[in-house]
Amino acid sequence: MLVSASCCALLSGCVSIATHRLAESLGGALLNQEDPETVRSGAPAYLLLLDGLIADAPEDATLLLAGARLYSAYAGGLVEERERRQQMTTKAKHFANRALCRLEPELCELQQMPFEQFNVSLYGRNSAELEPLFVMAASWAGWIQAHGDDWNALADLSRVENLLQYIIDREPTYARGRAQLYLGVIRSQLPAAMGGDPERGRDHFQRALDYSENRDLMAKVEFARSYARLVFDQVLHDRLLDEVLAADPHEPDLTLSNTLAQRLAKSMKREDYF
Repeated sequence: MLVSASCCALLSGCVSIATHRLAESLGGALLNQEDPETVRSGAPAYLLLLDGLIADAPEDATLLLAGARLYSAYAGGLVEERERRQQMTTKAKHFANRALCRLEPELCELQQMPFEQFNVSLYGRNSAELEPLFVMAASWAGWIQAHGDDWNALADLSRVENLLQYIIDREPTYARGRAQLYLGVIRSQLPAAMGGDPERGRDHFQRALDYSENRDLMAKVEFARSYARLVFDQVLHDRLLDEVLAADPHEPDLTLSNTLAQRLAKSMKREDYF
């Protein structure tokens, strides 16, 4: 009986490892794909498969985080229909929050906490694990963007900002500067005359580029779109877009993002913004 139980436990552990590897492989296959149309048409099957894996193991934080990342990436870069993007980003945020509840129970009600309690709970933790916080912040940011006409959604932006600030306070280079990139966008929303701090946003963008060794082309596109356009710096704007278009998009885990960044850069170059 004990031998049988041990074998079952071992088999269960092996299945779990195999499932996690499958989820990681699916994510890697999407992020390293150079043809966005292949991802656009093929990713829904991956997402359905991941939904099935999560349904079979609803408390598996690794699968939940994978689901949040993939739904958020797909919705943010490849879904044009507003309602579909809202549905997918809502699902991504839901998965991210479930993973956070599993890994960080004290942060489970992060979205509903009063703001002061939010900060106390965030900074009063002992855990040094940043991944669930980053996935939560990125998924939440994507959800806010998809619901940009909802003032209640926009009111959550300060919470996302604090999550990202917490991450870079502990590891400035986190995710090759992606946390810095998100903060750059958030802190380049308003000009200085209206109470914004675009120069702080510029610093985040520059750090994002430094930490990715200039390989994150989306950081350059957002630098141009969010900061350079805000401060009417056409020289910086055009230089950044030209650099994006001249770059090789192939980079581990950034190839799809870089390819989409080049498409955006081409579109922005055609606009007569200035």
